[in-house]
Amino acid sequence: MEEVSLSEHTMTRRRIAVLALAGVLAAGGGGIAYTKQQQTTKTASTVQIAVVKRATFIKTIASSGKTKAARAVELKFQTSGKLTWVGVKEGDQVSAYQAIASLDRREVQKNLEKALRDYSSERNDFEETWRVTYKGTKNPDSALTDTVKRILEKNQWDLEKAILDVELKHLSLEYSTLVTPIAGIVTRVDTPIAGVNITPATAVFEVVDPDSLVFEASVDEVDAANIAIGKMATVTLDAFSDSPFPGSVSNIAFAAKTSSGGATVFPVEIAIATSSAIRIGMNGDVAIITQTQEDALVIPTEAVRENGKGSFVYKKEGKTYKKAAVELGARSDGEVVVMSGLTEGDEVVIKGFTNLSK
Repeated sequence: MEEVSLSEHTMTRRRIAVLALAGVLAAGGGGIAYTKQQQTTKTASTVQIAVVKRATFIKTIASSGKTKAARAVELKFQTSGKLTWVGVKEGDQVSAYQAIASLDRREVQKNLEKALRDYSSERNDFEETWRVTYKGTKNPDSALTDTVKRILEKNQWDLEKAILDVELKHLSLEYSTLVTPIAGIVTRVDTPIAGVNITPATAVFEVVDPDSLVFEASVDEVDAANIAIGKMATVTLDAFSDSPFPGSVSNIAFAAKTSSGGATVFPVEIAIATSSAIRIGMNGDVAIITQTQEDALVIPTEAVRENGKGSFVYKKEGKTYKKAAVELGARSDGEVVVMSGLTEGDEVVIKGFTNLSK
């Protein structure tokens, strides 16, 4: 067997050590490269960007509310009595000035007859006094004495009072029949069965005009200043969430109200297309368009950052992200108009700001 000298053995061990160190360094370098690649991948996955685009910018005011009829009447009898006839039920269609219910008319009819008899008696007394006793004096002022003048005046007043009694009793007869002043649908009948005694408070009838259907929402006083009659809107009812209804502002209340939370609000009515599927009292939301800007440069609102100097965004340049000062215009809940500082096609960060490489 060939002998190996000590110096050669030592050199062999050094070569092995050098090779082992090179392997370790190679492995370490690979680990560093892998870590950098992993960090880049992590940043790319957590940072979200949006492209600056040109579009029609629409600013809206959102609120909630419910449907109602702008033309609706609540009908009551003026006096108590026996309900003798009910001619409608809930859901019936009625015409304008149609009779829908009536009270027992016998008492008021008799009162009218009595008033007519009283009038006839008073009229006869007046004629006798005027024609027979005072020889047809034309009027009290031409009477021969003050006594005759006073007697004639009293007779005239009694006659006029009898006429008024007849007219009042005739009105009572008319009031015993309930008549709707509008055409529409009967939505409420408190006492649907005849033959019971009622008071005005216990026999209420309600008629609504379905052609006057509107959506009423309460708008904060700050937003109400930006709303005007005719502004376009979109109503989304909970019952038809997939089928929004187009409409327009038809009325803005002049007097403010206080919401349940204590805020000052103004009721706003939105006229919507009549549909047989829509019912009174349906809940929903409305978006009223207050501003429209064609061909505007827009970005998501969440891309905008603020500091003491103004507004800025993080714009992507190659593989890095840089601050870019921007001048902003109108804002909506989701978008903002960019007046300067960006161009169409730029990419801006909208999420993951803490993961940006500085």
